[in-house]
Amino acid sequence: MKLNQQGLLIVLSGPSGVGKATVRQALFNTKDHNFTYSVSMTTRKPRAGEVDGVDYYFVSEEEFENRIKQGRFLEFAKFVGNFYGTPMEEVQRLLANGDEVVLEIEVEGAMQVKAKMPDAVLIFIAPPSYDALKNRLFRRGTESEEIIYERLEKAHRELTLAAGYDYIVINDDVENAADRIKAIIRAEHARCRRSLNGYLQLLEENSHE
Repeated sequence: MKLNQQGLLIVLSGPSGVGKATVRQALFNTKDHNFTYSVSMTTRKPRAGEVDGVDYYFVSEEEFENRIKQGRFLEFAKFVGNFYGTPMEEVQRLLANGDEVVLEIEVEGAMQVKAKMPDAVLIFIAPPSYDALKNRLFRRGTESEEIIYERLEKAHRELTLAAGYDYIVINDDVENAADRIKAIIRAEHARCRRSLNGYLQLLEENSHE
């Protein structure tokens, strides 16, 4: 019997360009966890190599706004003219199944998740330095200089919001960052508030044997 039957919601967040996707991929490459990635929805156009339903669900702005009206997002935000959001139903289904559900979302969205699901584990992925973040955005080469500086201005504000998270992980090395996150997840599974009911039930069952 598992002590914690309910799934664990893990939120990976941080400034654009900090390497959230790379850390998440390294996390999913490990064999000692069974992570499930909750695919976000967006109105932006796919980048080269991105696949609908794998990287994002790519939808029209009209469809996205209809879903907002219907209250079907766990969180959503608009940035650089595009909406991003996490479909609510899928997250609820996965958690009920006992899965370790990973969200990779923007800082604004993470704060919405915290308000709606306070049991979620919020992990802020931070750059080793502001210059490292700036260099990474320019090396990425997917956006204009104007948008990059918009992202950097937003990142400066977001870095000050790290205090609202449960943990901060510096992405100085991808594998090291993934290892730190795995350690956090193991510790969270052992928290009394998550596992006490299951433990008491286990004791009750053993007392009748």
